[in-house]
Amino acid sequence: MQAMQKKLKKEGYQTFNCSYPSREHPIELLSETFIPQAIEFCNKEYQPDQIHFVTHSMGGILIRCYLAKVHPHNLGRVVMLAPPNAGSELVDKLSRFQLFQLINGPAGKQLGTEASDLPKSLGPVDYQCGIIAGNKSLNPLTSALIPGEDDGKVSTLSTQVSGMTDYLVVPHSHTFMMSQQIVIEQTINFLAYGGFHD
Repeated sequence: MQAMQKKLKKEGYQTFNCSYPSREHPIELLSETFIPQAIEFCNKEYQPDQIHFVTHSMGGILIRCYLAKVHPHNLGRVVMLAPPNAGSELVDKLSRFQLFQLINGPAGKQLGTEASDLPKSLGPVDYQCGIIAGNKSLNPLTSALIPGEDDGKVSTLSTQVSGMTDYLVVPHSHTFMMSQQIVIEQTINFLAYGGFHD
């Protein structure tokens, strides 16, 4: 997220780029641990009127998990890049294999598409949320397992969530989306105005 962070700073945003051990713990624990830490840091360091969130992939589910329980008093807008909001068909097909579990850890296994899986259990969003999905894949093998348009890891359809404010599809892949100029520009536009521009 360094390119995104650099451009946000240039636009006058104070930023905190939060990393977390995505392969080591379940999503609930990651959400309950690292998001409050990020909020506390920003409130202490910057005293902001609003705190916005920009997430990539699983990060969107961490934010949804956290905001389903509590809203910071100064919650701003949320931009999710390639989030598996309805789960990932790849997880459905691959999570039973030991190699998948070793690579993706307990959190990755939670991202299936069943109603009992975590993404679909979180319900609609009730805050300003913009979602950017990709429809270009760099991996034809994984794309063959995903129905419809996809970014190599998530179908464009599964990025959507009930209650979202705006939605955009860009011709980029899952892994490198956050560093693309159009994605950065549209993220900044949503944070500033609450929508993506045409």
